[in-house]
Amino acid sequence: MDPRVQKIKEWLGTGSINIFGLPFSGKDTIGLRLAELLGAKLLSSGYILRSAEKEDKELAKVLAAGNLAPTDTFRRVIMPYFSRDELDGCPLVLSSVGRWSGEEFYIMNAAEDGGHPIKAVLLLNISEDEAKKRWEVSRTLGDRGDRSDDKEKAILDTRIKEFDTKTMPVIVTYNNKGLLIQVHATGDRDVVFNSVLDELVKYIDNSAATN
Repeated sequence: MDPRVQKIKEWLGTGSINIFGLPFSGKDTIGLRLAELLGAKLLSSGYILRSAEKEDKELAKVLAAGNLAPTDTFRRVIMPYFSRDELDGCPLVLSSVGRWSGEEFYIMNAAEDGGHPIKAVLLLNISEDEAKKRWEVSRTLGDRGDRSDDKEKAILDTRIKEFDTKTMPVIVTYNNKGLLIQVHATGDRDVVFNSVLDELVKYIDNSAATN
């Protein structure tokens, strides 16, 4: 086993790592790979909400326009996952869970109560121009299925604005709590993933040195 992975596993225990970034920054891709290596469960807010919108027409309209789900919907749909029996005793990798300012406190409390305290928050940094380039490539490849929130550039613009206005305050909260790890996420996926592992190890070492 990669010694970095072993170190992260031992440090994480049954805790959580939450991952944020602009659309197309690779949150689910990195999250899935990290979860597999750490023996963790992946909870993706995007996956959960897109599944829920099949039965919720109002939610479907909100997501299709590129807007974040309202906090009451977030609490109703996503929060119950933290008390599921299959997550008991498992570490968690969260993909952008709690994206609207204020939701981070619900997540931190629920994760703590479920035995999965949030131990670090990753921010995958790409520029808005890079997000738009990746959207264009994705549309050409058709590699994200028939997602309603990927259909038009104007919708992507809305999603970016939602991140800037509603999610960045969440990131600031985590940064103020000393939980934030920023990763340069432009480039080859393997290079980015290795940067994630390196930055997590640095964070662990720095945390140990200051405690």
